[in-house]
Amino acid sequence: MATTRQPPPPPKDSESNLIAALEWPCLRQVNAGKATEHLTLDVSVSPNAKKTEAVGWHDGALRIRLQAPPVDGAANEALRRWIADQIGTPMANVLLERGQSSRRKQLALHAPTHSITAWLARLKESGTFED
Repeated sequence: MATTRQPPPPPKDSESNLIAALEWPCLRQVNAGKATEHLTLDVSVSPNAKKTEAVGWHDGALRIRLQAPPVDGAANEALRRWIADQIGTPMANVLLERGQSSRRKQLALHAPTHSITAWLARLKESGTFED
């Protein structure tokens, strides 16, 4: 009697995070296997732009132009809001870990890995920038 081969189970979120971190240089897996597990996104930000958009890579970080000015945290809040909208998660799931007053920032993303990687893939496929 022939047995049918079952597809492998979908990867656990921890495995998905690791795969995403290996595929995208701007992503890192943090606290693997723990309740606080998340992905960290490295970004390089240019405030006061004509419009908010991702424009490419800069030294391993996602390069983002922000329309908001760098005054009283407005650019940080605009960055969090824009990324949350892009990956389809509440703004509360996008936290600024480092870089409160610098152009180089690290954001903790508490969202499904597939949402984050799908967004990065859309950016890459749109021709907005090259990897």
